Amino acid sequence: MCAALILASQPTKGQAPPGSAQDRARLLGQGALPTPTVAPTAETQGYAVASPNEKDIGEQQILKRMEEYRPFTISVYSPFFWTSNAALVSSGEEDDVLVAPGVTLLYQPRITKTFFAELGFVQQFFLYDRFPELNFGSLDLIAGAVYYLPQFHNLSLRAVYDYNRLTDTDNFDELFVNNSIILTAEVPFRIARAQQILLGVALNLSVCGNPESPRRNNYSLYGSYDVALSRSFSLDAAFQLVVRDYYSGDRTDVNEILALSANFRIRNWLTLSALSSFSWNQSNQSVFDYSVANIGGGVALTLKF
Repeated sequence: MCAALILASQPTKGQAPPGSAQDRARLLGQGALPTPTVAPTAETQGYAVASPNEKDIGEQQILKRMEEYRPFTISVYSPFFWTSNAALVSSGEEDDVLVAPGVTLLYQPRITKTFFAELGFVQQFFLYDRFPELNFGSLDLIAGAVYYLPQFHNLSLRAVYDYNRLTDTDNFDELFVNNSIILTAEVPFRIARAQQILLGVALNLSVCGNPESPRRNNYSLYGSYDVALSRSFSLDAAFQLVVRDYYSGDRTDVNEILALSANFRIRNWLTLSALSSFSWNQSNQSVFDYSVANIGGGVALTLKF
């Protein structure tokens, strides 16, 4: 059983308030539930998309050489942002510049043709220029599974356990620990060959945390639009609507997030991006209302094997 420890609502010098750090990590970081991800195509997974005539013509096979599946992914990245509201406060906003270097290790072994296990490690640091007292680190350990259903418009179902630990960056003292179950369902809609729309729902249910006050359940609807203008250049837009139901203080928030990016793939393993996100939070306790704009860029090195 997790012990409940109530912290003061005002941040102490040298520490990021856990609730605010949670929100900033979600807006600017990778974590266990990144921005909407597109399910692998039928060609990638090695099966044909189901069609209404499938029973008439028999099982379909893809008549081209398949790329060998690679279950390991290592990604090292360093986004940087100007943010209009560094502490996500309702009044007296202060802007700042931050960098958020991180690393993701992911192992997705294939159990069957459309069923995959998932083990992951994500460590990211958020380092501010003018307000170093807001610095913090975020660690996610995840374990779960992903199931693709090509016969249902390539529906993907994902269930993972996520252990998240927030720390300061001076002595790595613990600020907040949360254990949660994350469930998602996503459906892609391909428009021609170069464009795709994705719609999804997500539940992020906190089952144990310390301290108690930042714990919450998140209920999300999200969507994304992706267009490849060339083999190397793509544009992405994503929107997310989240209802956050807190365990303490009779608090409920509604949050909207709009994210835009332009991505230039220099090599298969090297990508440069222009990044921006905009978020609006409305709470039944007005002290937690805020809006924020984050504009910047990033570089990512990704290896699959």
